[in-house]
Amino acid sequence: MYAWGPVVSAVPEGLRGHFTRRMVEASAGVFVGKTGRRVRDRLWEVLATRIGDVQVILTERAASEQGWAVRTAGRDRWHPVDFDGLILSARPKKQLNENSPSAR
Repeated sequence: MYAWGPVVSAVPEGLRGHFTRRMVEASAGVFVGKTGRRVRDRLWEVLATRIGDVQVILTERAASEQGWAVRTAGRDRWHPVDFDGLILSARPKKQLNENSPSAR
């Protein structure tokens, strides 16, 4: 087992209870804990299916060049992209508003 934890923005109270049973909220929306893979995967399933419009990211140890992997869920989230074995984060594309300076 090793420490892991999701980072969420504006986590709903109902979900907060799922995490505080097994983890500590180190800062607002930052949960840290030490559980096995089965518990971590089950907590992620609950979070990813009930997150709604909130954003969530989870980093975990993995057998990769960097030694970690990332999972994301929610709306307007950064997406992990594999670039020759290196995980990078791709910023979400924003819809341009016709009144914005970039749209002109």
